[in-house]
Amino acid sequence: MIKNPYLNALVAAGYIGAIVLLLNMFQIIAPKEDTPLAPVVMLSLLVLSVAVMSALFFYQPARMFLDGDREGALKFFAKTIAAFAGLTALFVALLLLI
Repeated sequence: MIKNPYLNALVAAGYIGAIVLLLNMFQIIAPKEDTPLAPVVMLSLLVLSVAVMSALFFYQPARMFLDGDREGALKFFAKTIAAFAGLTALFVALLLLI
């Protein structure tokens, strides 16, 4: 598991970018016709994304917490969230500029 909170946030942003790229590439976001599988695919993607994000955001801090490093766990988690918030702000700024 990644032990760098900034790298965790970067990998999370990369995962989101890859999913969006794939959805756009295969035009899954706006299908031409409704199919019964569309909700199944979207819910499955949601569950997969929650699992990936929980591994990136919570696994290492939880391990640190259970090992007795409560302060380190909180700092690690806060740094990951802050880095991801910064990346999100950057994406919003880019969206507003484009």
